[in-house]
Amino acid sequence: MTDSNESLAGSAEANGSAGGGTDESESDGLPADVVDEAERLTRLKRTVPDENEARVHAERRTELLEDHDFTARIRDDDGDDVLVLHPDEWHEDGVIRTDRVDDISRAVEIRLEGSGDPDDWETVDAHNRELVADVRERHGDIHGDNATLLADFTGNHYAKRIEELTGDELEEFRTEYVVRNAWPSAAQRDAIGESIALVYETAGEPVPDEQVR
Repeated sequence: MTDSNESLAGSAEANGSAGGGTDESESDGLPADVVDEAERLTRLKRTVPDENEARVHAERRTELLEDHDFTARIRDDDGDDVLVLHPDEWHEDGVIRTDRVDDISRAVEIRLEGSGDPDDWETVDAHNRELVADVRERHGDIHGDNATLLADFTGNHYAKRIEELTGDELEEFRTEYVVRNAWPSAAQRDAIGESIALVYETAGEPVPDEQVR
């Protein structure tokens, strides 16, 4: 699935991963953390099963890049998709104007498929599922079921380890995901705060920002 097959004619790849071309150069380049987040949101958009969730990830990526006057495209490179981040000023009506390309190093390219893929998303999910299993073994099925909901949320929405969630993301899980997207039992709902605390206790990490009440 691609956003666009648009490519910059005659350009060399700026990089094959999130490593190259990501240092901020005054106001011209993208900061490394912005590149990483744009890649993460792109991968989420491509993997979540729900179309509404995919649209939310795409909108978040657009807003993130608009803050830096950049745009995102997906280019088909011999059957492999490549995320291409370009300065907005290079475009007119969605088409690259080569006469506006001042410095090709400002572009960022990240291969999303093939051997160049730098991220192992399955490893992240396996880690979260192992944590769920530990919670279930130590604290029973109700807390294990709630830990499963948290792992589902973390994998589908943020594709990172549960321990890496921010306080705001955990609050999103409690107040939005559990309420709107999950179907916990009454016992699960009553125990959700304790379950979250037990997940982090089992992981040996503090609950982020003390969001759990």
